[in-house]
Amino acid sequence: GGAMTDPKGDRSKGPSEQDDPDLFTRIVDSDEKGVYVSGAKARQTGCINSHWIILMPTIRLTQNDKEYAIVGAIPADVKGLTYIYGRQSCDTRVMEGGGDIDLGNAKFGGQEAMMILDRVFIPWDKLFMNGEFEFASMLVERFTCYHRRSYVCKTGLGDVLIGAAATIADYNGVPNVSHIKDKIIEMTHLNETIFAAGIASSHQGHKMKSGVYLNDDMLAQVCKHNVTRFPYEISRLAQDIAGGLMVTLPSEKDFRHPEAGPMLKKYLVGRKGVDVENRMR
Repeated sequence: GGAMTDPKGDRSKGPSEQDDPDLFTRIVDSDEKGVYVSGAKARQTGCINSHWIILMPTIRLTQNDKEYAIVGAIPADVKGLTYIYGRQSCDTRVMEGGGDIDLGNAKFGGQEAMMILDRVFIPWDKLFMNGEFEFASMLVERFTCYHRRSYVCKTGLGDVLIGAAATIADYNGVPNVSHIKDKIIEMTHLNETIFAAGIASSHQGHKMKSGVYLNDDMLAQVCKHNVTRFPYEISRLAQDIAGGLMVTLPSEKDFRHPEAGPMLKKYLVGRKGVDVENRMR
């Protein structure tokens, strides 16, 4: 896991200027074996199913921020590290015991968590930056260059959503209606535009002195900019195609209920030959 994002506190102030020094991850102590760090990392995707976490600075640092200029590797279960699991809008439905329809991605769902570090130990051989504040800006820029190009992964989600939208249009009996086809075309256009920027960034990469390749920075930023806009429009179009049932659908527990279930099967029917449960899914 690449842990870069700090809570930041007052965004107009740097790390050493904050009222609470722990709002950016920092070295608080050291001995002959290594250093001890405290602070927090916010919105860490996939951190709980990582084996190792790489702690990194999140912004440009100054001479006064030397204690915050730290890059180090820690095991994901290291002593002093607490995870506070993030919440999602519909996550209580999984507690209703209905089965798997309401779980979404039941086997491979992701997560976000806040990581709280309380005097977490990092041995010297796992410490890669220790006070070299002048390199923090370059580190952040290069990390984000790779990371923002990697947002091409969102187009995989887009492919699934476009396929689901086309399927529900078929279930509803309107796959050939012109405005439905136009929306699916627009969804595909937006999704492939994200993909194109990410792939182009890699294609335009250049070899650095170390032998490592760095992808094109500008195109990586374009890829990220597209991801901050296009998936939301793709989702809006998908909801438009699916209709109001997308956001008002009763739970799977209701669907399995001996009294409510038959009524839902009667009134949630689509075109002939389509199973109601498939339409719900």
